[in-house]
Amino acid sequence: MAERLQGQEEVTKMRITNKIMQRNNLSNINTNKIYQDKLATQMSTEKKVNRPSDDPVVAIRALRLRSSVTEITQYYSRNIKDAASWLTVTEEALKNLASVITSMKTEATKGSNGDLEAKDRQVILEQLKALGDEIYSTGDADYAGRYVFGGYRTDTSLSFPENTKRHYTITEQLDNSAIDQVTHIVTHKTGTDGTESDLLNWNNSNKMDSGMKDFTDVDIDAVSCHRIRLAYDDCAEDGSPSISFKQKQTDAAGKVTYQDVTWSAADGDIQTVHAYEDPYSMAAADPKAVIYVPETGELLLGSDRFAELAAAKDDAATAGLDEGEIRVTYEKNEWKDGDLRPEHYFYCESTDYDQDGRLQESTKLTYNADYLNGNIERQAIEYDVGFNQTIRINSTADQCFQHGVGREVDDLVAAMQEVLDIETVRTNIGNALEAATDPDEKATLQKQLDAVTKAWTLSKDKCQKLFEGAITEFQGYLDQANLAITNNGTLSKKLELIENRMQNQKTTFETLKSENEDIDITEVAIGLNSAELTYNAALMASGKVMQNSLLNFI
Repeated sequence: MAERLQGQEEVTKMRITNKIMQRNNLSNINTNKIYQDKLATQMSTEKKVNRPSDDPVVAIRALRLRSSVTEITQYYSRNIKDAASWLTVTEEALKNLASVITSMKTEATKGSNGDLEAKDRQVILEQLKALGDEIYSTGDADYAGRYVFGGYRTDTSLSFPENTKRHYTITEQLDNSAIDQVTHIVTHKTGTDGTESDLLNWNNSNKMDSGMKDFTDVDIDAVSCHRIRLAYDDCAEDGSPSISFKQKQTDAAGKVTYQDVTWSAADGDIQTVHAYEDPYSMAAADPKAVIYVPETGELLLGSDRFAELAAAKDDAATAGLDEGEIRVTYEKNEWKDGDLRPEHYFYCESTDYDQDGRLQESTKLTYNADYLNGNIERQAIEYDVGFNQTIRINSTADQCFQHGVGREVDDLVAAMQEVLDIETVRTNIGNALEAATDPDEKATLQKQLDAVTKAWTLSKDKCQKLFEGAITEFQGYLDQANLAITNNGTLSKKLELIENRMQNQKTTFETLKSENEDIDITEVAIGLNSAELTYNAALMASGKVMQNSLLNFI
């Protein structure tokens, strides 16, 4: 106990020298300067920490918050804006498509009137041609150099931008609903001398020729047959067309099987007949006929062939297999400006030609091979617009830009042109009859007039029914376009809601980030002033202490 007290007295009596005081003052001054430097740095950077060691907890939280803010900024300021612009471009194109189809429907309604005059039909014809040229051009809409309706092929336009020579082998996957009926007005006959004459070729020079002279209304007829209208016309003449389907077989025990059946030109099942050779009459007369018309892009079916294809239906008992599918394969070499590219719609193979017009096998490309396996999936383009959230922003061509729209216009134009051509011949024969004086000539012209009047009546009836049916067809295509517009608008509305939410999240995270790492300027300014006063006071006190030394006390 005595030793402890003695040690305490020694500590208490320890002598504080000027050197110790100097060191302590310098240490305190340095501490104040460091603190002042810290506050000055915070004041200039407006940040609480400038290196992780200043405050590890704040630094780690800052990294996480900055990462979140950067990610949200990417979603809100870039991805969402980009997606919204894409949807806007798509909406404008779809609205234009709907407007064109609406105009087509209006013209079809006008054309369904059977009492039109020639000038009215001519106006409708010109309007339909103009609308047909416009229908697919809007499908080439692009956003920032990317075509919006091409699926993943954003670098490929929906249609050919110019006349192109390129070989395509196309396989369309259809069902029996693709088979319709077509009517043809027969205006030709074979004369007694074996010559072939067509009443539509009538003129003042040949009106008394043997073939033309014998024309009566009995020679005029309307024939009908079934057909598969291909997606394209002007197909390759030697296009090796084929039709494949599954034919239902039932044995004596009632067991059902399906046999693969293929009709091909190579096997002689399909005959190529040109449009000027009247393939429609041939198909109507032969129940076993399958006739390929390259100019019009049609496969005409005899009654028995139609019955076989009409029986092809999907069997609900077999999952993953479509027994109702009808595959039609054909070739096309010449493409006009505005023709839809087949790679956006079908399984197909394309091959380029060399300078000598020969196919270059090294350039062969295959598109949509999975389609033949039943895997026909739309190519969806999606944007990341939030944390673990995506939104689809594209509409594909098969949802809205159907081949059938243009092909329907082709049929209407051809039917209306036929009426106009027959009407022109009828007018010419009527004028010739009024001017004729020879009794034999007048009798002949009267029979010709009766024949062409019958053809005119049949053609008008055919045209009227075709236009009436087109009203329903165009309404169906318009419904598809409106559905695409609605879906696009739904996506835009959804994107707008996501944008509002991301904006709120962005504001929240930026506030948290600011609270975590930004200084309170007022508080730091006051602290900095206090630190400066403390520092100056320490300097003054140290200056007085430094003035004295041990010599001052001797």
